[in-house]
Parts: sequence; structure tokens; C-alpha cells
Amino acid sequence: MSQFQAPPPTIRRQAGVKGKPFIDYKQVDELRRAMTQNGKMYSRKRLALSMAEQKMVATAIKRARFLALLPYTNAQG
Repeated sequence: MSQFQAPPPTIRRQAGVKGKPFIDYKQVDELRRAMTQNGKMYSRKRLALSMAEQKMVATAIKRARFLALLPYTNAQG
């Protein structure tokens, strides 16, 4: 790994019902920065997220994939 790493992508959290934060699945550009080029999600350590935030990101990515906003893989073939 390079010693000069880019800072982790920032993912905006929105306030939902009763002020509970959540990550919106429609933030496709921000969710795409939380994934590798092959479509895998980056780890918590790399994204600098807590466990609850990582679960919210994973759920948002899965919902965006189901609605075809994000690809499942980057397979060219």
C-alpha cells in the first residue's frame, strides 16, 4: 500500500424519524466512493466508520444495488 493515502470519503448522515440518523440509498455518488472498482465495500477501518455506521452504509449499498442504482459487480464481459 502507498504511504500517501487519500482521506476516507465522507458519507452524509441525514436525520430521519424522531431524529435517528440514517444513510440514504439515493446518494449514489457517495456510496460509490465507499466501494472498490470491482464493487466490494471498503472496510470500516478504511472508511473510518463505527460499526453502526458501517451497517447503515452496507444496507444503503444493498438497497441501491437492488434498485439498479449501483452495479453488483464491474464485470466487463
